[in-house]
Parts: sequence; C-alpha cells; structure tokens
Amino acid sequence: MDVSRRALHVTSEIGRLREVVVHRPGLELRRLTPANKEELLFDELVWVGRAQEEHDAFVEVLTGEGVRVRHFARLLAETLGDDLARRRAIEGVATIDTCGVELVDPVRARLDAFGHELLAAHLLGGLTVGEVPGAGEGFAGGVLGPTSFLVPPLPNAVFTRDPSAWVGAGVVLSPMQRAARRAEGLLWRLVYEYHPDFAGLAARVWYGEDDRDHLPATLEGGDVLVLSERCVAVGVGERTHPIAVENLAAALMADGPVERVLAVELPKARETMHLDTVVTVLDADAVVMWPRARAATVHRLEPGGHGRMRVTREVDLASAFAEGIGVDRLRVLSTGEDEVLTDREQWDDGNNTLAVGPGVVVGYERNVDTNQRLADEGIEVLTIPSSELPRGRGGPRCMACPVLRDPV
Repeated sequence: MDVSRRALHVTSEIGRLREVVVHRPGLELRRLTPANKEELLFDELVWVGRAQEEHDAFVEVLTGEGVRVRHFARLLAETLGDDLARRRAIEGVATIDTCGVELVDPVRARLDAFGHELLAAHLLGGLTVGEVPGAGEGFAGGVLGPTSFLVPPLPNAVFTRDPSAWVGAGVVLSPMQRAARRAEGLLWRLVYEYHPDFAGLAARVWYGEDDRDHLPATLEGGDVLVLSERCVAVGVGERTHPIAVENLAAALMADGPVERVLAVELPKARETMHLDTVVTVLDADAVVMWPRARAATVHRLEPGGHGRMRVTREVDLASAFAEGIGVDRLRVLSTGEDEVLTDREQWDDGNNTLAVGPGVVVGYERNVDTNQRLADEGIEVLTIPSSELPRGRGGPRCMACPVLRDPV
C-alpha cells in the first residue's frame, strides 16, 4: 500500500516500524575537507564509500524487518518535478546573501539547468564557484576562488531525525540551531508539501511551519522522544531552546491527545547535543540510558487552565519516563559501571538505538558492551557496521525519520 493511502502516525518509540525516511551519504560528504569539517559539524573526514556500505547495511536490516524505506534524495528529486517546488528550492538556497548580487542569477540558472536527480544531489551536496560557468570572473567569485561554496553542502542530512520528527499525526519541522543545517528544513518542507506521496498527509505541523530558514527558538528532532500517545519528552540543551519546548508543548496539548510534556535539561555539550544521545526506548518497559543522565533535571509541563501551563519538578528521569510510557517499573539498562567504558560507548552512540518493534532495536556493532548488556536483558540487538557513520556524531535513531508505526 502506498503511503498516500494511509495516515502517517507515530505514537511511541517502539511500535512496529512500518515506514521510515533515510538518506544515503552522497556528494555532500565528499565535500568535507580539513578546513571546513568543523564548520560543517564533523570531527573528522569520512571515508564516503565505506560510509555508504554501512548505510546500505542499515537499510538492509530495516527492510529485513519488513520496514518500507524511503530515500530522501529520491523523494526530493521526485518533488522537484513540481515547477513551484523546484523554483522555491532554487530561490531558497541561492540568494543575494549567499551568492551576491552578480552571481545569484547565474547560480540559479545553473541549478535550473540540472535534471531533477542532479538538482537534488546539488541541493544536498552544494555548488562551488568553479561549477558555475564564468562565476570566477567577477569580484565575489574571483576573491572566493573556485572551490568555495555558493550553495553550501549539507553533510548532516544523513541524520534525518533532526529536521523532521513525527508526533502523533503531526510533524515537527525543526528550525535547526546550527547554520550548517538550516537549509535542510526547506527541503523537507518541500517534500511534505509537494511530493505526491506526502502532500497533505501531515494533519498538523506542531512547530516550525514558518517558511523562514531559522526561528529564534530552535528545536531539533533528536531531542523529541514520543514516550506514548499522551506523553512526549523533549531535551533542552545545546540545540533545543526552552522557549521552543514551551511552544511545542502548548501546541501538542491544545490540539492533540498529549497530556504532558517532559522537558529534560541536558548539558550544553557536543556529546549530549540531543536527548537521544543519552537515552532511547527499547521495549514497553525498558530504556537504555547513559548513567550520567539519571540525575538530569526534568520538568513536567501540563495544562494549567486559563491559557497557562502548570510546571512541576519530577523526582528523576527514570520515574518520569516510567509514568510517561505507562509502566509501574522501568528497566534502565546501560553500559557497565566502568566510567571510562560508559563514556566511550556513549560518545559512540551506544545509547542511540532505533526500535523496529518492541524489544528489537538497531545498534552500532562497535558498542560491544552496551549491546551485550541489552542482549542479557532480552533485547534483540540488530547490529550494523560503524567505522565511518559515527564520525558525524549520530547513531541509528539519528539516521531514521519514522513516519509510520503501529500502535503499541
């Protein structure tokens, strides 16, 4: 059945996964250099061919579990068949602020000359001065040089969870905190608005519907965990602003079945950039959690009447999640008590698992200790190779945007 014939819906982290959007690494990762990698949010360069092999293995695991896998680049290319979507994409990425008054029209013309697939590749992979005929002859292009970008690449596009996170029958279209990722939001909006399989399917955009590429109060999908139909947890840290959490909570509780939102304060650090770097849900009664996250401050946000919100402090993260999921007792699993090993595997996204069903998760094979401890507790861990994919600081959950899960 086509996605267009069924309602998209996500009401948990563990319901049987039916439909997901991923992005196979491509041209955008080949654009990384020692000079630009930090600006583009990578700690080191990536062996792209191997990263593609690892991502292919990830997709193979998902399809082996009966998941329909949609590739974002393909969806984008198909979306660009709509003339209005194509124009909005080109005009959105090539502006006088990014290209200069002399080059904006040549850049737009160059992009418009591409076929749908090649245009999608360059919207994701960028466009340099040297790739635009004559661009190096003017002032800006001459000073910048042939390898400088007029359309920047989006190497973090492999992490499809961050720009698009489904909650119930609606979606968060994330206004991203880092400049290197903001253009991703435009491309996802266009897919949802114009692709024939998705247009009109989002009953509500909970947050981020504004067509600007940046909102002051940023929020990213890696911080959003759907604990149950009635409870959503949101991280508040390096990438997600407390005002965004408050506004999202108000929208969810006003127009959806959500009764409360758990706002989890995180250290503002790269290793804890999102909530799903420290905790993910494994089963109806189990999570994997970085031990240092147990002491996180958790605020419960609920409707307070008269347009106000009632805010209370939770005792701890584990008990708050247990109530949010709807169980009396939550099994909290993690790496060993050895602090060094625990921190190493957290850095390598040992706590960032993707559930394809209750008690069945995808994890990086490099996190041997975490995976063994999960297996010892009855969790089936489907491992994927992970020498290159983790270099952008993201795990299996980061690389997947579920759009349809069965109810639990």
